[in-house]
Amino acid sequence: IVLSTDLPDRALFVAGDTQRLTQVLLNLLSNALRYTPVGGRVAVAARQAGDTVQVSVQDTGEGIPADELSLVFERFYRTDRARGRDTGGSGLGLTIARSLVEAQGGQIWASSQEGAGSTFTFALPASVPA
Repeated sequence: IVLSTDLPDRALFVAGDTQRLTQVLLNLLSNALRYTPVGGRVAVAARQAGDTVQVSVQDTGEGIPADELSLVFERFYRTDRARGRDTGGSGLGLTIARSLVEAQGGQIWASSQEGAGSTFTFALPASVPA
C-alpha cells in the first residue's frame, strides 16, 4: 500500500488536544489501511478551508455502500459484518473519533463510492499560533 501526503507549505494551527487529535487520525489511518488491498493507496491531506482546518484520509479500498454511509459513525456499526472483532474492530472507533472531534468544536464526515474507496474528513476551527 502506498501512503502519500498532501500538506501545505506552511503550518496549519487548530486549538485542540494533541493526544485526542492523534487518536482520531490514527483511527482513520488504521481503518483506511485495513480496508485497502495490496497495491492500493492511502492519502492524508490537510488544508485551510475558510476558518477551519480540514484533514482527510482517503483510500482506494472497497468503499462503503451508499445505504450504509450514514451509519458508519454509529456505535458498534461495522460495514463488513463477516469480520470478527479480532480482524474488524469493535465498531467503536469512528464513534469515538466523532465524539473527540465534536468535543473540540469540529465536524467529521465520510464520502465513499462502493468499489472505489472512501474519504473521511474532519474539520476543526483554525487558530493562530501561541
